[in-house]
Amino acid sequence: MSGEVTSLVLAGVAVVALILLITKAKLNPFLALTITALGLGLANGLTPGEVVDAFKDGLGSTLGGTAPTIGLGVVLGSMLLGSGGADKIVDSFLGQRPVAWIPALITAAAVIIGLPHLFDVSFVMLAPLVYTVARRRNVHLLWVGLPLAAGLYVSHGLLPPHPSPTVAVSAYSANTGLTIAYGLIIAIPTAIVCGPLFTRYAQRWFGPAPDLDGGPAPVTDIEPQKPGKPVSLALALISVLLPPVLMLIGTIGTSNTAEGSAPYNVFEALNDSIISLLIAVLFAFFALGLRGGFSAGQVSKMSGKGLSAVGPIILILGAGGALKQMFTATGVDAIIADHAAGWSIPAVALAWVVAALLRICLGSATVATTAATGIVAPLLVADPTLSPELLVLATASGSVMLSHVNDSGFWLFKEYYQLTVKQTFRTWTLFLCIQSVIGLIGVLVLDALI
Repeated sequence: MSGEVTSLVLAGVAVVALILLITKAKLNPFLALTITALGLGLANGLTPGEVVDAFKDGLGSTLGGTAPTIGLGVVLGSMLLGSGGADKIVDSFLGQRPVAWIPALITAAAVIIGLPHLFDVSFVMLAPLVYTVARRRNVHLLWVGLPLAAGLYVSHGLLPPHPSPTVAVSAYSANTGLTIAYGLIIAIPTAIVCGPLFTRYAQRWFGPAPDLDGGPAPVTDIEPQKPGKPVSLALALISVLLPPVLMLIGTIGTSNTAEGSAPYNVFEALNDSIISLLIAVLFAFFALGLRGGFSAGQVSKMSGKGLSAVGPIILILGAGGALKQMFTATGVDAIIADHAAGWSIPAVALAWVVAALLRICLGSATVATTAATGIVAPLLVADPTLSPELLVLATASGSVMLSHVNDSGFWLFKEYYQLTVKQTFRTWTLFLCIQSVIGLIGVLVLDALI
């Protein structure tokens, strides 16, 4: 057996072993991910030192941006819950509308909120609202949480300024405005299918209702220390929308100012998820906490309740990043890239297939997109009739295909909603497969019409 085939087979064996360790052996996901990552590296002939270095690189690179983002998102969500801001938003947004409307309303709101906002940031920030809606309307957590994730990921997977489509726009020298226009044409039916329609279909697999008083969005029973002003809907909404608005301002600002100038540096800071979330946390501390009559100590106690539950999630995400890095260290991405360059299929389909294969093997949509564009971009020079904007959407759609155990988003969804691995495959993984396929179909239709 050739070395390339061996590497691919071992990658497949590692995924199967990981699933069995968690589902059959009932091993903690962090331990299972760690064992699988280290074992994969050793099985491929890496030295123990190389294996440990790859593990630490993957864990560190994943948590470097993810851990602070999740931590600040949890703090913000805890303040929204503890102050009553989450209840206020739910009451005003959903009111007494029928329970059957919830998935459609949540999907629409998530697509809009997710337009300028990274998926992880939006997800952890809005998770407390999911728990609040589920408690107030007495519905399964996934009846609210699944359409939220679907709406957010439609924006994340198709539309700039999100990382994956933005990378492809740059690589293909595509027009950003035209890419967004085409992307919205595909995003609307995708959101309808993956949000309300898929939620209705997938409810047969929801299983027992999770503990709505547990997870990373626990109920808080802290009463204000002194009489304060009633929680304001406007201030609660500002707390939720401030991070995406600041990041949108940062994105626009950095595109219209000279790099290195003082305004550019300010806009660049606003475009960082950590900075934007920190500003929102400070705003909520005063606008929802102190203004509502809570003492500084009480607001800190609210935050602590959420943070106490998020530690295991962060460790699991880090170990997932380590497994992803181990796939790279063993050359799986290079093998796929080398062979795909010689495939004789239409450019749009090639972009989708290569990105999908890399995503399945590596778990990162951005990495998959970056590698796929390197293979497909030269085709634009050879065939000027190709639409770079459609190639962007084809690549971005392929890069969300079949999210599984090597994707941090898989574990984020699983742990936040207290699901089993099987439930996560039947919900998270399946809706992303559907999104990816609809994206390909949409691109092929547009390619035939344009």
